[in-house]
Amino acid sequence: MAKNELDKMLFLKNILIVSIILMGLGACSNIQQSPESIIVNKPVVYDLYEDMDWIFNQKNDTTYVINFWATWCKPCVEELPFFIELDNTYRDEKVKLILVSLDFKNQIDKKLIPFIETHKLEPEVVVLADPDANKWIPKIADEWSGAIPATLVYNKNQRSFYEQSFESFEELNTILKSNL
Repeated sequence: MAKNELDKMLFLKNILIVSIILMGLGACSNIQQSPESIIVNKPVVYDLYEDMDWIFNQKNDTTYVINFWATWCKPCVEELPFFIELDNTYRDEKVKLILVSLDFKNQIDKKLIPFIETHKLEPEVVVLADPDANKWIPKIADEWSGAIPATLVYNKNQRSFYEQSFESFEELNTILKSNL
């Protein structure tokens, strides 16, 4: 079988798995999944060519902490435990952590998924696979240069953006509390 045919078969298999998972878990999330999302094991792969509201502009009573990171970014990986602690601390409250990976699309299977499994990441991981950063960065924050790590904290009443790495859980928690 040609490589192209195998790729198509693998893609169709993933679509079937996604359909089964979405049917079973469809009502479990505060965020609506975009129909263009493709779940590959744990992360959601999303090309942000169209509507970004499903993740970056929810208008409900939840506060969202969106961390932009990558497995190849040392400061991102170093601060990740603070986000995991934040997720564990606020798990029973209306706070939702989403880890937006900027890992390259061709590295999802080789690097990102093993990283998620090794570190037992429980928060939702979304892969932002759109290479046209000039198109989507201003939709997240006008002041964002595109450097990572970066974090967006928002709810229906306010929106704050932090282009920095966090040095401690306490620092991150203070920022979240100021946005609740």
